[in-house]
Amino acid sequence: MTPNKPFVIAADIGGTHVTAALVDTNDWQVITESTVRHSVNSHADAKSILSAWSTPFQEVIRNRPTIVMPSIGIAMPGPFDYENGISYMRDQDKYDNLYGMDIRMELAERIGVDGANIRFINDAAAFLQGEVFAGKHNGFPKVLGITLGTGLGTAVWERGSNATDADLWKTPYLDSNAEEYLVTRWFVRKAAQHHIGVTGLRELLELRNKHAIIDDILAEYSNHLLHFIRFFGEKETTDRLIIGGNIAKAWDIFRAFNPIAFDRFNIRISQLGEHAALIGAAAQFA
Repeated sequence: MTPNKPFVIAADIGGTHVTAALVDTNDWQVITESTVRHSVNSHADAKSILSAWSTPFQEVIRNRPTIVMPSIGIAMPGPFDYENGISYMRDQDKYDNLYGMDIRMELAERIGVDGANIRFINDAAAFLQGEVFAGKHNGFPKVLGITLGTGLGTAVWERGSNATDADLWKTPYLDSNAEEYLVTRWFVRKAAQHHIGVTGLRELLELRNKHAIIDDILAEYSNHLLHFIRFFGEKETTDRLIIGGNIAKAWDIFRAFNPIAFDRFNIRISQLGEHAALIGAAAQFA
């Protein structure tokens, strides 16, 4: 591996983890063997979070000494000032202790790079951009992206431009907003109402055969998701969507509750997984 090849260190920061890897911008491929993943306690103090975020970058750089003055692209959840690198996450069930901090400066100091070489992109936009770049979905005039996990991410890609954050997580819905009905904590709260203790969807699915009520919970989630897809599709006048995130791994279950309604849309489930966001983050340096 030579130092002049166009490699970008890309990272995907989620509510429970951070993943970093090298992306080869010649062919928009993640160098799989370079991937480093660490867990993060998003409720920890700022110093602990920043240390956890920095470690994967340090490992990638240490493992690839030929990468000189690295460019770093980071897919970051919002609210966040992506141009200036300031975190405005608060009351999102993650990273409250970073509110108002200059994340670019903090990471640059810890990683040992020039802050000018660090760029941020909304995680949902990065996911969609990566799917378009590497998943060959650019034959369509417009594609929508939805990521379902600890937060609700939404993005829009139109031919001739980069994907942008649609910022629909806070869309008013029922007694709150769309995010509160479509993310991991919804399953936790809903299960708790029926005296079932879980930390997320995976655990809930593992208990499906023990509690009949779980099918009702899954059906209700399916209805919320269908409502949101209809809203998003009508707003952007397209039926083409790509859905990703950990919750999307259970897509077949949710679709089964409303197959005819969901099949009116041209929906694809991410095949790139976490690589999509990494490629999209690296694409900031295209």
